[in-house]
Amino acid sequence: MGGEGEMMKSARERELEKQNQKLQKELDTYKLHYCAAMSQRDELAAELEESRECCKNYQESFSWKITKPFRFISRSLKKLIQKSSAGRYFLSGLRSLRKDGVRKTWDKVLLHFSKKRRIKNFGERFYLTGEERLKQEQTMFQKKIKFSILVPLYNTPLKFLEEMIESVRMQTYKVWELCLADGSDAGHRNVEKYCLSLQKKDARIRYKKLEKNSGISENTNACIEISTGEYIGLFDHDDLLHPSALYEMMCAIEKENPDFLYTDEATFEKVITNIITAHFKPDYAVDTLRGNNYICHFSVFKRSLLTEAGWFRKEYDGSQDHDLILRLTAKAKKVYHIPKLLYYWRSHPASVAADINSKTYAIDAGKKAVKDSIEACGEKVTVESSKAFPTIYRLKYKIKGNPLISILIPCKDHAEDTEICIESILQKSTYKNYEILLVDNGSVEKDTMELFEKLAKNKRIRILHWNHPFNYSEINNYAAKEAGGEYLLLLNNDTEVITPGWMEEMLMYAQRENVGAVGAKLYYGDDTIQHAGIILGMGMDGIAGHAHYRQPKENLGYMGRLYYAQDMSAVTAACMMVKRAVYEKLNGFDEAFEVAYNDVDFCMRLRKEGYLNVFTPYAELYHYESKSRGLEDTKDKRKRFEKEVKMFKERWKKELEEGDPYFNPNFDLMRDDFAVKSV
Repeated sequence: MGGEGEMMKSARERELEKQNQKLQKELDTYKLHYCAAMSQRDELAAELEESRECCKNYQESFSWKITKPFRFISRSLKKLIQKSSAGRYFLSGLRSLRKDGVRKTWDKVLLHFSKKRRIKNFGERFYLTGEERLKQEQTMFQKKIKFSILVPLYNTPLKFLEEMIESVRMQTYKVWELCLADGSDAGHRNVEKYCLSLQKKDARIRYKKLEKNSGISENTNACIEISTGEYIGLFDHDDLLHPSALYEMMCAIEKENPDFLYTDEATFEKVITNIITAHFKPDYAVDTLRGNNYICHFSVFKRSLLTEAGWFRKEYDGSQDHDLILRLTAKAKKVYHIPKLLYYWRSHPASVAADINSKTYAIDAGKKAVKDSIEACGEKVTVESSKAFPTIYRLKYKIKGNPLISILIPCKDHAEDTEICIESILQKSTYKNYEILLVDNGSVEKDTMELFEKLAKNKRIRILHWNHPFNYSEINNYAAKEAGGEYLLLLNNDTEVITPGWMEEMLMYAQRENVGAVGAKLYYGDDTIQHAGIILGMGMDGIAGHAHYRQPKENLGYMGRLYYAQDMSAVTAACMMVKRAVYEKLNGFDEAFEVAYNDVDFCMRLRKEGYLNVFTPYAELYHYESKSRGLEDTKDKRKRFEKEVKMFKERWKKELEEGDPYFNPNFDLMRDDFAVKSV
């Protein structure tokens, strides 16, 4: 026993010595890194001091002092130019010329004017023909619903007030009341005088002069107090309603019986035909609404729904509509979107439509509204303004626990691509509880075998072998059965991680019970967009296409859509996260889709089961698309592709006919840049 004990002791000592040597090596390495970092810090400090000295000398120089008037004139001129839309376009053009050159800038100019022409047509549609007006006015509805249109007034310019009220009085549906609560100061008695004179002529106008201005929320609540309609609509004091707005609401109510409705909207300057922005919206999408109050105007809802959700809240002034809409839609039994421009938002120097920075308190109120709405659902979240716009939000949900993520990567040869992919995961990922399952599908090259041998030494990585003909669905289904993770992350071997927190960004959505698949933002090697969510029905084959395809990496997207997470019909399996339990519930990918549209079909089946598919722009990777699989350039490949197209169209015929709920029927499905259809 003594000898055995000595041997065991000796073994322990050797093990401890080995660990000590390993720790000493790591310590020496850290010391080297630390010394290098300190040296670099000193060099940078010296460079900074030198730069400061140069800057100081330059500012004290005669040339700097004598050019001061010219710099002042230049800054003033730039500010003056930026005040007009033409000036802003001019400066944007100059920046584009410097960055992209003449040809690309010219292409942008042509595209801009093409879009402007198409949008201009919608401004002209504001006016109904006599025949259209008569037809709508004579329509007999089964229900006789009264709409209460709420308008809080505050120092409203008389011209805007007259035009706003006239747009209501010109409605082709006549059963309405206009509820005006006036918080204007003593210097704007003309508002009261005008409203009282109209009230005598039209009993549908209900006016109340408030004792004091209590802010937008409480003033709007005063409108609610004097209202009597079954449905309530929100209307700003300087905007316009399309003559058919209430008529279209009635048509939708009779057909669908929703308790919350909203329409598309446009922004105009000076005259109604001068449309500067048209906002064509998706159908109701909770994640999209949390990231951006895209619903906004024209919103109409049942009085009973308002009673249940609660009225406006003063602490959210500035973003009171976003707060209320989040609460109303959370309780609504049916939210219905009318994809028509029926609300016209006036842009002028004092309006939020012109400049959100004129009402900075709205930004903080909006963040609070979103945060409180999410936390009311039992989730923890941080809300930040995005780079796109202060009231477009980046959400950071708290991740629950530390679940294991299984990353499934099919591959066949192309060792260099596979190594780049895996090294980027290992080196850049900040989330650490993951495993990589590399599924070899018949590799034969020597450098691939050497790579497998090297990677197999890493405890995080397992090499699996699928010795059957290529079938993307079968490979992933096989890997999913071998995986040990609570979450599956399907990943192509021709990708490269950019964002260190990419897994956290996807996991924060995948962990929600109502979320199916989560997709990332993928770029080609030239920094143009390869994937930013999938639109159903888009493209030549009429099945699906990628939103914002080939747009520059820094592009904001349509209405800022490239800077906030949103619900989509589908996301690509080139980088897709899904709960293992959900994947198994659907029996994984349909193996009849060998190569094409297996991910879109999977996402459509998730939708059918009631799950949401989420695209997040904050998980970013490069995707060197189809490097491993190659192109559809043989007779057999084309035949197989055509078979899968036919199969998809037959399976999802109804959904394709109805259109993508997260797109808008006013957009051209042959374009991926959210261009409006030619009319």
